[in-house]
Order: sequence, then C-alpha cells, then structure tokens
Amino acid sequence: MGRSVAEITLAHPVEAAPTAADFTLIQRDLPDTPLQGMVHVRLLWLGLDPYLGPRIRGRHMGEPRPVPGGPLPGEGVCQVLASAADGFQPGDYVVTEAGWAEEAMVPAETVRRIDPSLGLTAHLGLLGMPGVTAWAGITQLAKVQAGDVLCINAAAGVVAGTAGQIAKAAGARVIGIAGGPDKCRLALEQYGFDACVDYRLEGWQQQLADLSKEAGGFSIHFENVGASMLQVALPLLRPYARVVLCGLAEHYGAGTPAMINAGMIMFKRATVHGLIVYDFIPRRAEWVEMARPLIASGALREANDVAVGLQAAPAQLEKVVRGQSNGRALVRVAGVAV
Repeated sequence: MGRSVAEITLAHPVEAAPTAADFTLIQRDLPDTPLQGMVHVRLLWLGLDPYLGPRIRGRHMGEPRPVPGGPLPGEGVCQVLASAADGFQPGDYVVTEAGWAEEAMVPAETVRRIDPSLGLTAHLGLLGMPGVTAWAGITQLAKVQAGDVLCINAAAGVVAGTAGQIAKAAGARVIGIAGGPDKCRLALEQYGFDACVDYRLEGWQQQLADLSKEAGGFSIHFENVGASMLQVALPLLRPYARVVLCGLAEHYGAGTPAMINAGMIMFKRATVHGLIVYDFIPRRAEWVEMARPLIASGALREANDVAVGLQAAPAQLEKVVRGQSNGRALVRVAGVAV
C-alpha cells in the first residue's frame, strides 16, 4: 500500500539566490519496505550549507541542478527504520542525502554509519563536510605549526570556527574577521579565537593591519569570502605565507570570475592553495580520529544555529545564503533519542 511522507522541494526553477518562497511542501509516497540494496531512513537533522545556493541554480562544481518536484541536496543525520542491505540494522544512526523529507529510501552505498557518542549534530558540522574542509585546509594544505598566525574570515561559520580551533590546538594564534558583534562574540567565546575584527565597523582594515603588525604578519590566510577580503589580507602577510582559497561566498551570484592581486602574491612569495573538499572526503576517518580527543578535552566545540521542523528549512537556507546564520545551520526534523 505504501505511505505518504512530507517533503520540501523546489516550487519552480531558481535563477537567483534562493528564498523561502522558492520552495513548496509536498507529500511523497514511499513503499512499505525497501527494495534490495536500499535503506529506509528517518531524517533527524538536516544540514544546510552555503554551497546549496549555487547548487540549486546549477552553478556548483558541475553538479546536477535539482528539478522542481525532485529531491533537494543536503546531508542529514538519519535513523535506519528498515534495511534490505548488508551492514545496516534498524536503529542505526547514519549520514546520507535523504532529500528534505521526513523519510526516504536511499541506496546503501550512499549511507555512512556514525558514532552517536560523539554527538549527532557533530557529524554534520565538526565531523562532516565542513570539518573535513577545515582539517584539510589547515593541516594538509597550510600545514599549521606552533607559532603560526592565522587570519580567517567568515569567522562565525562552521568551517572557519573548526579551522581556527584546529590551528589553536596546534599552537597557532588565530585572528578572525566577521560581520557584526554577535558573530565576533561567537568566534571569541565559543571558538576561542585570540581576536576578531568586525568588518562592519569603520576602521576595521586598520584594526586588522595593527593585529598583523603586532604578530609580525600573518603566516596563514584562510579565505572563505572572496576577492574583496583577500585584497585586504594579502599586504598583511609575512613573506612565504600560505594562502588557502576555500570559499567565494561573495561571488556565488556573480557572472564574472573573481580576480586576485597576482602581483602582491609574488611580492609576498606566498603559496596559494585551492581547496576542494571532495579531494579529502576519502580521508575523513583521519580527521575523525584526530578530532576525538579534541572534542573530549573541550578544545573542539560546535556552535549550531537550529531551526525546528521540516517546514522551517527554506527560511533557514535563505538565512545561510544571506550570511545571517551564526555557526552551523541545522534543521531539527524529528525527535532525537540521543
């Protein structure tokens, strides 16, 4: 007979930054039992990332554009309800892309079992794709060491917050850049940054320059925003600094490529790394093992911006693409046992 579950999908094709009005709630029929090789899951937590803005418009890494009425991208923490695949049992906690739906049938090869003792939401932030991004950029590309001075923008976000905490644990000094007092407070009090500059205040560029001078220049710059912020940071680098290009949030809706100051990079003898997290996803287990003791000791903490109920997901994504969320943007979809 099957059953009907609620799901959020696109109401129409989206050509600009998505807003809550671009989505609609539908009912989708599911079979009573999963087919061979499939897993029936219930969505507990949905993670919403900035890349979903361009992804929904078909402008992210060549990935397919979601279609109205079809499933939306985004990882979620789920609980297994039934399985027709080896390796999964009812009650297991997993991460998978189940769409923005209360329940879904998903292929077993897309499902990853998780350790709930580390915290369910951590598997969408600290230990999820944002955490892998931060670990890869800081330890594998920038190769942070004690004595480094890291400058990182979008400091209230989960990638920057995790990156800064990894750097702090390695003995580095961390200077954040964020928009507004609440975001700076989060970077300082929750993530433990040494300083945070509010770019909405007059004179912020001089404040950043003073912090750089005091530290003898930034030895690492981690770019999450785009060309305008990078332009400010490049003159403040030490010779032979490392630059990690992680995100281009300010350019996601632009039709022209981001431009950088190649002359200043040469003058600073800087090494520039482009970071694509998909290169490092196969090594996620390395990061999880590194993170375990940091989480246990309190050296690695999460900060979540939580909306409640599946129907809250569109407005929550709109906050994300507008840069209005503080910490990891999540939607709590169903009750959680642990």
